[in-house]
Amino acid sequence: MAIKMSKKAASIDMTAMCDVAFLLLTFFILTATAKIPEALPVDTPASTVQTKLPETDLATITVGKGKVFFDLKGREVRKRTLELMGQKYGVAFTEEEAAKFALMEGIGVPIANLQQLLAMKTADRSKEGVQPGVPKDSLDNQLKDWIYNARIANIEVDDKELQFAIKGDAKEEYPAILKVMDILQEQKINSFNLVTGLRAKDK
Repeated sequence: MAIKMSKKAASIDMTAMCDVAFLLLTFFILTATAKIPEALPVDTPASTVQTKLPETDLATITVGKGKVFFDLKGREVRKRTLELMGQKYGVAFTEEEAAKFALMEGIGVPIANLQQLLAMKTADRSKEGVQPGVPKDSLDNQLKDWIYNARIANIEVDDKELQFAIKGDAKEEYPAILKVMDILQEQKINSFNLVTGLRAKDK
């Protein structure tokens, strides 16, 4: 005589899995960093060539809307560059201001207005009209000094030559970008990257 075993519906306790899922979600939310908006967003010209820019030892000069912005990789390099610029223009930056500058994406103000920019909230810095651009005229060529002092700072901190990239708006007039190239070449910088947007190859 065969004995039949009563079958019970299998059940899985999902409590532990839910706990782990929520722990992971909480971890990723707390450790994630918000993307800082670009101070000067530009529409780069299209290209079929894709070359990755260096992650370190790089300065990016953005040209658009008649303005020039200067950006620099490396927090310690940024701090040292700011210190050298302060010495050049007689502006004393505090440790707190230097720490804020080290975290910024890029700057587009005269050195005399930089402390005022650093005192602003991150969201306010990218508002229209707040940053008129780094002066680059012959009578007040601060861009030249940013480039020069950033090169010195990069050698002091990383013991490497600083590389440069020019990020120009596709609609920008060529003379504005040529002016930046001339400033680089005045300092014997004849090799630099031109930042473009990737597009599909023509068929």
